[in-house]
Amino acid sequence: MKNIENIELTFLSIDDYQELKKAMIESYTTMPNSYWKEHQIESLIDRFPEGQVVIKVNHEIAGCALSIIVDYSKVDQHHTYQEITGDYTFNTHTPDGDMLYGIDVFIKPEFRGLRLGRRLYDYRKELCERLNLKGVAFGGRIPNYHKYSNKLSPKEYIKKVRKKEIHDPVFNFQISNDFHPARILKSYLEGDDASNDYAVLLEWDNIYYEKVQKTPTTQKKIVRLGLIQWQMRSYNNLEELLQQAEFFVDSVSGYRSDFALFPEFFNAPLMAENNHLTEPEAIRELAKHTSAIIQKFSEFAISYNINIISGSMPEIINNKLYNVGYLCKRDGSIERYEKLHITPNEAKVWGMEGGSEIKTFDTDCGKIGILICYDVEFPELGRLLADDGMDILFVPFLTDTQNGYSRVRNCAQARAIENECYVAISGSVGNLPKVHNMDIQFAQSMVFTPCDFAFPTNGIKAEATPNSEMILIADVDIDLLRELNQLGSVRNLKDRRKDIYQLKKR
Repeated sequence: MKNIENIELTFLSIDDYQELKKAMIESYTTMPNSYWKEHQIESLIDRFPEGQVVIKVNHEIAGCALSIIVDYSKVDQHHTYQEITGDYTFNTHTPDGDMLYGIDVFIKPEFRGLRLGRRLYDYRKELCERLNLKGVAFGGRIPNYHKYSNKLSPKEYIKKVRKKEIHDPVFNFQISNDFHPARILKSYLEGDDASNDYAVLLEWDNIYYEKVQKTPTTQKKIVRLGLIQWQMRSYNNLEELLQQAEFFVDSVSGYRSDFALFPEFFNAPLMAENNHLTEPEAIRELAKHTSAIIQKFSEFAISYNINIISGSMPEIINNKLYNVGYLCKRDGSIERYEKLHITPNEAKVWGMEGGSEIKTFDTDCGKIGILICYDVEFPELGRLLADDGMDILFVPFLTDTQNGYSRVRNCAQARAIENECYVAISGSVGNLPKVHNMDIQFAQSMVFTPCDFAFPTNGIKAEATPNSEMILIADVDIDLLRELNQLGSVRNLKDRRKDIYQLKKR
């Protein structure tokens, strides 16, 4: 190997052709006459100059990558190399297509072992992201397959290569660069006897791809959360409570927050006027305020341009008492969520019943999930929401002791790690001496993240002061979740053994 003084990745020029031809001949020794003609290279450069790059070592071509853009929905699932290249004319290149298709990539034998091929693949990925394409695809050779074709099918061969039982230099390199096999292609590349006329369609998914919208969209990638750590105090009436609620909405929206999260049963102070009644009667009187509160919260959401998660409140439907909340969006729409798992105390003291529906909610900041307090202690619920595309899980809670709080807090942090999402929890502090079954509260509102290099090492993005009335503002980056899902140190969602267990809703 020569002493390396310079490595440069640059666009291919037609002036490079003679040197490129020589490099191709040296690289494809098992496939005679496997080099592109000058008019073909010129056509590629004219059609898509950004897709044609060479890597030079000491100003000498060491490798090359050629590519086109295709409309992937129109590509036959069992296409051949000749078909994808338009009979080698490249008239299949579609500037407004959605997939970068690799035509060729090689490194000269004398320069192999320097990881130059990785640089070419990385360029393709970066180009794909910059052009907002779905991903990269190409037909990958399996040049060692001819040694095993008499006893292994292509599928069995690929499986053994992935398990490191068989070494295939080309296929091993491709899967180590995050490409995954999509299907087997029969008779893909004419003259590829080493692969026994087979190839593997390999794909890499661009996690940053955004489908082109026909209508304007404002979906955000950096989302600001506003958590309200609510002080339980006496109010003379509903109007006073709503004034306090509006103060907090005004405060978090003043910091341009996208969400305001209230705690579970934040409206409990209104039960003081019915403290002479039994507990079941008092909470049913409290339920009469729910409709008016939600109506007002919806007005706040619109006027303060913020999505409000209303914590939770009692609600009576068909003479049954439920613990519910509402998502009041800034576009004026309203959606309902329910507490599914009722605590023994809620059932015993109030006669409350659990709800029956779990779902994610589409917002202008992506998909979110909401679990009320005790529900976050059941990991199945968070996983179902994650499988439905949830990025942020909101947990309004109410706990009286530090023991109860620790259960909510620790389970919420576990949900962030195992479901590769953000989790925001918000509770109430203070005391209500004139409200039975609501006398004391303990809370520390927090925002949790997964634990990987892009996030805080302890998985805590932000935390409030324990047992103090305050707001907590935190920004979360949705793109970091996409990176984690594809490239994380561990990948909890991808690595599940669905071959031995599964989770589904009824």
